[in-house]
Amino acid sequence: MELAELLPLVADHPQLTALRQRLAANHPGQLQVGPLLASARPLVVAQLVDGEQPPLVVVTATLDQAAQMCDDLCSWLGDEQLVSLFPSTDALAYEHMSIGEDVIGSRLQIVQALHTSQAPLRVIVAPVKALMQPTMSPADLDWAMRRLAIGQQVDPRALTSHWQRIGYQNRAIVEVVGEWSLRGGIIDIWPPTHALPLRIEFFGDEIESLRRFDPLSQRSEKRERSVEIGPPHDIPFWQHELAAHNLAALNLDSLRPEVRTEWQTNVEHLEQGQQFEGRAFFTPLFFPDGVLCSLLDHLPPGTHIMLNEAREIGQTAHELQGRAEATRATQIAEGELPPTYPRPYLLWADIIGRSHSMVIDLSNQPVADMSSDGPQARIDTDTLFQPANRWGGQLERALDDVARRLAAGEQVVVVSPQSSRIAELWADRPAEQALPPQAGAFNIIHGSLSGGWSSEALRLTLLTDSELFGFVARRPVVMRRKRQQREIDRQAFLQQLVPGDHVVHIEHGIAIYEGLRNIKVDDKEREYLHLRYAAGDALYVPVDQIDRVSKYIGGSESTPALNRLGSADWERVKRKVKAAVEELARELLDLYAARQVAERPPYAPDTQWQRELEDSFPYAETDDQLEAIEAIKHDLQLPRPMDRLICGDVGYGKTEVAIRAAFKIVQEGKQVAVLVPTTVLAQQHYDTFRKRMAAFPVEIEMLSRFRSPKEQKAIIERLQKGQIDIVIGTHRLLSKDIQFKELGLVVVDEEQRFGVKHKERLKTLRTAVDVLTLTATPIPRTLHMAMAGMRDMSVIDTPPEDRVPIKTYVVPYEDHLVRDAILREIGRGGQIFFVHNRVHSIYSLLARLRGLLPDVRFLVGHGQMEEKELERVMVQFFAGEADVLLSTTIIESGLDVPRANTIMIDEAPNYGLAQLYQLRGRVGRSTQRAYAYLLYHPGKRITGDAQQRLEAIQEATELGAGFRIAMRDLEIRGAGNLLGPEQSGNIAAVGFDLYTQLLAQAVEQSKRTPNTAASAKGERREVRERSVTAREDLRRAGAVASVPAQPVRTVGGNGDSPVTPIPLVSLDLPLTAFLPTDYITDDALRLRVYQKLAQATTPPELRQLRAELKDRFGAPPPPAEQLIIWLELKALALRAGVASVATNEEEIAVRLPENRVLDRVGLGKLAPAELLRIGPQFARINRRAVGEGWIALLQQLLLALGTMNA
Repeated sequence: MELAELLPLVADHPQLTALRQRLAANHPGQLQVGPLLASARPLVVAQLVDGEQPPLVVVTATLDQAAQMCDDLCSWLGDEQLVSLFPSTDALAYEHMSIGEDVIGSRLQIVQALHTSQAPLRVIVAPVKALMQPTMSPADLDWAMRRLAIGQQVDPRALTSHWQRIGYQNRAIVEVVGEWSLRGGIIDIWPPTHALPLRIEFFGDEIESLRRFDPLSQRSEKRERSVEIGPPHDIPFWQHELAAHNLAALNLDSLRPEVRTEWQTNVEHLEQGQQFEGRAFFTPLFFPDGVLCSLLDHLPPGTHIMLNEAREIGQTAHELQGRAEATRATQIAEGELPPTYPRPYLLWADIIGRSHSMVIDLSNQPVADMSSDGPQARIDTDTLFQPANRWGGQLERALDDVARRLAAGEQVVVVSPQSSRIAELWADRPAEQALPPQAGAFNIIHGSLSGGWSSEALRLTLLTDSELFGFVARRPVVMRRKRQQREIDRQAFLQQLVPGDHVVHIEHGIAIYEGLRNIKVDDKEREYLHLRYAAGDALYVPVDQIDRVSKYIGGSESTPALNRLGSADWERVKRKVKAAVEELARELLDLYAARQVAERPPYAPDTQWQRELEDSFPYAETDDQLEAIEAIKHDLQLPRPMDRLICGDVGYGKTEVAIRAAFKIVQEGKQVAVLVPTTVLAQQHYDTFRKRMAAFPVEIEMLSRFRSPKEQKAIIERLQKGQIDIVIGTHRLLSKDIQFKELGLVVVDEEQRFGVKHKERLKTLRTAVDVLTLTATPIPRTLHMAMAGMRDMSVIDTPPEDRVPIKTYVVPYEDHLVRDAILREIGRGGQIFFVHNRVHSIYSLLARLRGLLPDVRFLVGHGQMEEKELERVMVQFFAGEADVLLSTTIIESGLDVPRANTIMIDEAPNYGLAQLYQLRGRVGRSTQRAYAYLLYHPGKRITGDAQQRLEAIQEATELGAGFRIAMRDLEIRGAGNLLGPEQSGNIAAVGFDLYTQLLAQAVEQSKRTPNTAASAKGERREVRERSVTAREDLRRAGAVASVPAQPVRTVGGNGDSPVTPIPLVSLDLPLTAFLPTDYITDDALRLRVYQKLAQATTPPELRQLRAELKDRFGAPPPPAEQLIIWLELKALALRAGVASVATNEEEIAVRLPENRVLDRVGLGKLAPAELLRIGPQFARINRRAVGEGWIALLQQLLLALGTMNA
């Protein structure tokens, strides 16, 4: 059964029939309906939806209420495409910063859908704030829209000119919303209303194709026949001449001199049509006569507006308007705002007053108590819905009540994500109860609603998790644009070299990249990377050898020393690092082999309850999460203890992975200990575990200082008796007086934060029970791959669904900015971290903040407080008993407050890059946009390094920006934590990329070396098998893509035996091979394409890349075609194992290494002797005789050599 099947049953009730008739009459005015339970209102709205009528608009008091209404309506209607959320931005009125631009696409999506009438919109849900925030007029939208179709004649330059005018940004490559790019006859553009960017290919002025493309790979995916492209903003910023005129007309005499100067500068910016920070502040100036438009101006005639509790909506609007007017008055008094400045928002009374629609108030109050400004129609629903009984997890009692209702002839519907478990419990009841009196009377539906109800009039009861368990795990509402979640292409970032970057050449060491250079040799032009070494030495690296060069990342902010070309220093450094990583690899293999010796019975596959628990997870798992969970289950089904490390950023879902592992252990009758470093984290995990397992008979307890001595004693006794399934606690769990009846799993959160003794105790546990270690310290995936088969590790580096990047600002400290930021966060129900890292002045700052915000609740925390007092502060903040936590950097790690979505870091230039990143990571763990303000004090000197740090952290705002510069520091630290602190120096010596390549080589070498420990119980064979698999994985992953061209001697270990390197072949061909600048104009983009081409190792891969070039840039010109031929020949030469291919005017000579001899008979069959001469180690192609056919003959020769070399 589907929920939608209940709608006709409800619709036949007289009161709801009367409501539909009133709507059909379509008389403007207000209709009051009540009393109506909040949980029943989505049902009432859903049964009013009519596909033949204009959409319904449902207005709520808050964004959370709107999201919940959307969820419920989607469940009732069975199609989320019919319901759209029109969100509000987080921006405050009279705020000078650009806030909330992430929801612009969602707002435009709905406005454009109303404009084109093509989308199947049936219900629009909007918080009142969203309606008070202006949007462009229908006329402006119509002017900005462009409809394109295949075969249409249109001037591409006119299109790009239009898009530039309305606010799209011209870029070399389109990677984010709001950008466009023109390359020859191809235009790329990403409108905010499109899930994927669009590629438009022209033949002259005719549109030849329309294709969606992936912003990561830049490859086309889906073809379209026609598209509509609207503006990038919902405000008509292209009306900049009007805005500049309106701003110039304002009397600025009352402004402070420095503010007046800034406003006059903004007049110039507006006149020139420039985009600048804070442009949104001038929104009302972009509308003629200051008349703002709202969503309601776009609604078709006959649209009905439904108010979800009009009194609450009016109160919220009044509060928003009051707050805005208070801000206005303050800014006018302080000389920051002209008194005649127009209001930047719409009044709620004006919005409703301008509407010609019927307005229906769905209220919890009886209609007699509703406010009335005049005669209004009313429908009394007093007897229609009543609250359902609540059972708080007591499912047996709940099902008893269901049985009684069924026996009385009522119908009962249960809606729950745990429908199978409830059906299982019902089936286990006595037969006379399990079978309802009449077919269809009892239905259990898999789904989710915010709440249920009971209706005597309908003889129907609806139960949800809210009634059954006391809570509803609601999935976050996805903004209906359904934009594809973009992961960061980490490798592409590392390849983003810019002149001045430090790089590492495998053979020649550390240099500075100076850019690309075109050099002509023997009338053949090629492009080179120019590297500058110490003493002014220069090295020009051909682009086909670009894979020998990587960006230097050393894990510290100090600048590395440049190497001298031709000196032995670089080889000595590499030998030292190679010896260290070989020793490390042997230690890792010994540890791995020793773990294979221990035994325990394997765990059973998943049960129905396991599936129920996983189904009840209120979010969509990321691929990384699912892979980690599957790896754990695989480990548990092996006959030896698990010891797995889960690496992932805070809020990326490690706890859910641990919950599922713990639940699996408990089902086998064993106990689980969850070890955390702090009491506050223990409380957080305790709450999370209990909430997730509330529907199951699992006993969960917490052992920490939050428990009295008496309670602790009772918990310890129950642990010994096996009466507790899961215990969560601090290092107290490692005490000798703690005894388990049958401990099966230990989950360790942030092991590096425990002391030496605790780590030793954990080490002994590892050989006896399963151990799952969680860490938020990021581990680079390349390092993970290099250690494949040596350390059981899972990396979770994909952000959860709907997680949005943290918006970061570097701004001067100003009282009004601090006040606005704090009020904005409080206004959306959130909390704020304010970091001030000086204890001696923290209370002075507290007094200043309280003076600014007398009604805001503050708490102070710092490291000089008593430990118990500091814990009390943290717990109070976590419980929501304060709005702002003013603290030192003690919040840097270990505190997870999902409601805290704004952080202000005072005197940010004084912090290191990694510390800024970690502090900023305290926020942004929910689906709401988070804000980070890096504050500096004007007048105080900021060093160049500090300025670079602030710019780097501001730029690293993308999700997963961990592989950008800011996070790289942390990752190197993470590598040090994992591998040992002594390895950090080795990483800095040769750069992170080369280090991981050397480690990967050493790991493979160690696997090939017999190992004593691995031979125990016949495990050596298994280790070897895993080694082969790991090597194949490494090869596929490219973890050993490039290593030194010559064998590097090692010291220590197994003597001077070299590790087999990947060979380097020298090619000199009579080809003009490069990517012309008129084909790919942007240097950085051209470099990235070179790197991508160089990574291709087979002719099929290169053919795919040629297709990609044609897709992205148009047909390759001759030099680009010859570059692809060059790289194909290089790939064949590498496979053939040749040493070099050299060219002169007479011939092309292919030379083999000294240890190989050519098969003169076999190769002689390829061509006559006058065209191809075969010697012992040389094969010579006669250029003059062969002519243009030399390429085909060389290909045949290299293919034949490759076959012989296989």
